[in-house]
Amino acid sequence: MGFLKKFFKNTYRDGGVRHGKSSFDHLDDEQLEAHLNIAKYGSFMLTDAVRPSYDLQVVPRAGYRHDAYHDKETGIKIPVIMASVSKEHLLDVFIDLMAPLGDEVDVVLETSHERRGGHQDLYRESIDVPILKSTLYDFEDLLLNDGCTGFAVLNPNIPLEIQLDEHKLIIIYGNELVDFKDILDDYNIDCNEDLKFITEAEHVHSSSEDFSRQFRQLQYRLGIDDE
Repeated sequence: MGFLKKFFKNTYRDGGVRHGKSSFDHLDDEQLEAHLNIAKYGSFMLTDAVRPSYDLQVVPRAGYRHDAYHDKETGIKIPVIMASVSKEHLLDVFIDLMAPLGDEVDVVLETSHERRGGHQDLYRESIDVPILKSTLYDFEDLLLNDGCTGFAVLNPNIPLEIQLDEHKLIIIYGNELVDFKDILDDYNIDCNEDLKFITEAEHVHSSSEDFSRQFRQLQYRLGIDDE
């Protein structure tokens, strides 16, 4: 199935819609096709998983910024780095960012296949990092281009967590983040505290039945059951 056909058949909107109106309203097929076919903005290449709003409320670009996660139950505030990485470097950066987590990690496979809003987290404890890296490269197409698949790697003993979410943003949680910033710097991904991400405006996700099948294959390879 071609990319555009996949988008037309499997796209759904997410993010902020201004005053109940979507930027995709009233577009004809030619305008929609032209927009969905744009994968590159300047030097930044999007994956096939997402596209920004038609009116480009946020223009995709590379960079990272600092943020914080607030746990409502405990009141704990956890430092966060959020990063946007061009497609040609995305999986390499994500895998290199695992280095500070050690040689053995836990993983979370995230899915929103057959869902609209919300997702399911599938957890596996204790996997050797070299095996994990090899597996992720085997499923590069799924991880980069499926808008319903996310993946997280964590070491609860440190604790640190790295997430490649459904929007193909990299999100890093932990109190000691210097090593991660050094890795981002090695890829010339600059810090920009004013950076806006595609999640902060209307956008569209794309998936397919084939990606759903690939997801189940990855789940099997990782030894994760539906529980």
